[in-house]
Amino acid sequence: MGKGDSGWVEMEAVMPQEAPPNGGALSGASMDAFGRVAEMQAKLHRWAAADHGRRFDDLFNLVHDPATLIVAFARVAGNRGANTAGVDGVTVFDVEQRLGVPGFLDDLRSSVKDGSFRPLPVRERMIPKPGGSGKLRRLGIPTIADRVVQAALKLVLEPIFEADFVPVSYGFRPRRRAQDAPAARRPRCEPDPLHEPVEGPVHVAVEQPGARGGDQQRGAGRGRVQPIARVQVVLQRRDGR
Repeated sequence: MGKGDSGWVEMEAVMPQEAPPNGGALSGASMDAFGRVAEMQAKLHRWAAADHGRRFDDLFNLVHDPATLIVAFARVAGNRGANTAGVDGVTVFDVEQRLGVPGFLDDLRSSVKDGSFRPLPVRERMIPKPGGSGKLRRLGIPTIADRVVQAALKLVLEPIFEADFVPVSYGFRPRRRAQDAPAARRPRCEPDPLHEPVEGPVHVAVEQPGARGGDQQRGAGRGRVQPIARVQVVLQRRDGR
């Protein structure tokens, strides 16, 4: 990444930011890493928003950059499952107290950089489904190393994909959740005495490849899949008509 203004203030107004990781005070090196990653994310987001057809050719080097891995590990260490081990039995506590974070991240960076990194199978655990139904669902628990790599990929890719979202998109976005969507929509519906939002299945029409070549080509150089689905929001009349 070249030097220059970070554009962080501009990015803050456009892209929702994740909260800082939980835990104790960050070291000076970690604070510097967070600053470098924030600058990197700001530039990626600004470039993606300015040119939706832009090709990003050097993202792999950003994924295994030492600063990215430091921030990624901090994210993993701040999660509730930090001390839940994957199939290798290693927890964040083990990394911090037994292996050492610098050595762990150096080894991980080397394996990612030279292409020898291979994710391990997830450890499956059955947990109750929400709602008190008594049913169970499978939970896949990756290893700490795999979680760090996933977090590093997210740090690099998320600013680019965020440029394609609109303000009313809520699923899988920083500091947003799908449950927030009805609350945001409600004030727009309540003033209308004849209509109210109803919950139900949504039918999505997906255009076939080649249907509109121009639209599908847009952004293809970036190596991203453009959303081409259209969702119709249906309002039901209060009087049942």
